[in-house]
Amino acid sequence: MMTQKNIKPTDSEMEILQLLWQKGPSSVREIHDELSKTKDAGYTTTLKLMQIMHEKGLVSRDASSKVHIYTAALTQQQAQQQLVTKMIDHMFNGSAARLVMHTIGQKHTSKEEIALIKAYLEELEKDKK
Repeated sequence: MMTQKNIKPTDSEMEILQLLWQKGPSSVREIHDELSKTKDAGYTTTLKLMQIMHEKGLVSRDASSKVHIYTAALTQQQAQQQLVTKMIDHMFNGSAARLVMHTIGQKHTSKEEIALIKAYLEELEKDKK
């Protein structure tokens, strides 16, 4: 089993994790029914993907009853942190500042969002003093 530091969910795995974070512990059928609303995927494909996710340590599985119940093994915050760290390292040469400047420059940023960013930066500065 992989350590949580090495977990790198694929796009399909992220879709399933998103559903588990939203719905909580769920069966393959419940996840498949939700996925079927937006994409054409077979039940066996969903089942196999969730089994692989279990092997990778992305989800835990309660097999104590006939219907196996899956739970996300990492929080949404942990997954976001891993993915953002990976993106910063690979796409922005380790510079979080480059990521932020690129993101703000590519999208219309509202005054409210800018105020939130400023407040966050001020809080970070206080913590470093």
